[in-house]
Amino acid sequence: MTKLIVFSNMYPSEYHPTYGIFVKNQVQLLKDAGHDVTVVAIDNPAKGAFAKLKKYAGLFVRGFFQMLKGRKSVQLTHSHYAFPTGMLSYYGKKLFNIPYVITVHGGDIDQMANKGPRIRRWTQRILKGADAVITVGEKLKQDVLQQFGVSNDKVHVLSMGVDPTVFHVMPQELARETLGISKDETMILYVGNIIRAKGLDELIEAYKQITYTKEQLSLYMIGSQKDEQYVESVKDRLNVLDNVHLINPQNQSSLAKWMSASDVFVLPSHHEGFGLVALEAMAVGVPVVGTNVGGLPYLLKDGAGILVEPHNPASLAEGIVEALDRSEERYTEAKQRIVEEHSYDTLVERLEWIYTMVGRTKKE
Repeated sequence: MTKLIVFSNMYPSEYHPTYGIFVKNQVQLLKDAGHDVTVVAIDNPAKGAFAKLKKYAGLFVRGFFQMLKGRKSVQLTHSHYAFPTGMLSYYGKKLFNIPYVITVHGGDIDQMANKGPRIRRWTQRILKGADAVITVGEKLKQDVLQQFGVSNDKVHVLSMGVDPTVFHVMPQELARETLGISKDETMILYVGNIIRAKGLDELIEAYKQITYTKEQLSLYMIGSQKDEQYVESVKDRLNVLDNVHLINPQNQSSLAKWMSASDVFVLPSHHEGFGLVALEAMAVGVPVVGTNVGGLPYLLKDGAGILVEPHNPASLAEGIVEALDRSEERYTEAKQRIVEEHSYDTLVERLEWIYTMVGRTKKE
């Protein structure tokens, strides 16, 4: 059994059930495996300077208290996202000799670290000081090695995994009946934050380009609408289109039904550390179209999905049409193989091995 503290700037709550759900799922896996896990996290996605200051001040106060209280018994800390969350683990090691693990998810490397030289220096300090760095995709590993000079033997590629009890094959007709969606629709689905960086401008434009290809073509976009200004601009564009729906966040069980109901799942991101939602769509069997960025080329390799160019509505439209033409290929061996590589059993086994290696450094 490992006694550890998990820090995260994203964690679900009653009002935001999918906010950082992947962190909560991993924590639950560790608890189910018998580990003693304390979670210190932010569970409110509210934006604004004052809200951020209040959230992170609370996170740091609670985090330091837990490390102080457990300085003799806690074997390691595990921070999700390098900066600023990883500062807690960094200081925990400096002040209390508690080794730490950092999981890099993507935005902390290709966005946060580029906001200024001070943040970049802190990101490098946190990563190089870690006893182990986990990246959720191979591309992120290369970024960590090449951009921040982290030792190769400390970096491990390990996704957040997919829950097979939630994301599994379900008959499309049954899923549509449950959701009240017509069986005659040809349904395109996007799941993720409603923000520009997810490529939604390109998705809307691509949809406009292919509406003539199917009589009852529809587009559903499900996700958190935190960026009010951008959401309003999206709504203005959708007002002139038919059969386009903007839907609030859903819990994972509901998302699995939406994915099963769709004919194609689209992730048109400008950058994507791994693309966990695409893996979840693959697990239910729906054809996936994703942009050639971040971890998606590795996830959709060998025919498991269709890659298109980012920032390119025409390429995206072409990929969607190709996927719709192959919509009967829902349960391919290529997809099953990728899903099995990211199973929860594999995830826990490798995470426990990393924890064992890191935990020994405190004893030494």
